[in-house]
Amino acid sequence: MSKITHIEIDDSGLPTPTPEIEQERKVAMFDLLEDNSFVLPAREDRDVPAGPYRLALSIRERRLVFDIAQEDETSAGEFHLSLGPFRQVVKDYFQICESYFEAVKTMPPSQIETIDMARRGIHNEGARVLQERLEGKAEVDTDTARRLFTLICVLHFGG
Repeated sequence: MSKITHIEIDDSGLPTPTPEIEQERKVAMFDLLEDNSFVLPAREDRDVPAGPYRLALSIRERRLVFDIAQEDETSAGEFHLSLGPFRQVVKDYFQICESYFEAVKTMPPSQIETIDMARRGIHNEGARVLQERLEGKAEVDTDTARRLFTLICVLHFGG
């Protein structure tokens, strides 16, 4: 089973997220655990530990850390990704989310829909960047990448 069945986010030391950001995090985690695809690719020099996997996400020394373990908590690997390629898309995502959260309070549905379409577009871009950065380390489908990107944004919020 190549999927994530448990996820932990190390947000210690980060500012308390806004209620909207906390809601985004909860929804992403729920959706991720309900349906995801997470495959560790074969390596010439070692066997690939079998899934399902437990994933711990954190930021250490300005790097995004994926700490992967098997169900019995045996380590399955760890990799670190530079946050640099995510910075602009995360910034754009937070700006459009802020506009969306404000629009929901006062604007007509047509304007909310326009902002939401832009938000989805930026979210898709973040997922694409994540899939590129994971190349050779882990394979994820688009929906999994989108949900993981949301969790990266939550970590970035305080990082």
